[in-house]
Amino acid sequence: MPSIDPRAALIDGLRNLADFLETSPGVPVPFSVTVHHFPDGTDTEIRAEIDGIAELLGTDVDPGDAGYGHYRTGLAFGPVQYSAVGILAHSRARHDAEMSYAGCIDPITPPHAA
Repeated sequence: MPSIDPRAALIDGLRNLADFLETSPGVPVPFSVTVHHFPDGTDTEIRAEIDGIAELLGTDVDPGDAGYGHYRTGLAFGPVQYSAVGILAHSRARHDAEMSYAGCIDPITPPHAA
């Protein structure tokens, strides 16, 4: 069985979506669309991949999310954007710690409401 090329499948899907929306004017569309790429690896590997993508795109790495542990670059085509986001180890660890409390707290019901 031949394997499916994920790149070709994505490009084909985007073209099919564009064709569908063009021929179906009654279907509402969102304000914008972002295609995300999230590299895996060590922080050094993630930064290197994002740096390489920025070079291919001719863009800079956006320092705006550095405090949140995100290392990103992207390129906009009007309301459509390609975004490469590296989520660094300290940010993943913070998220995991926050999620470890999931289900333990009910933010809707006050603790003394009985």
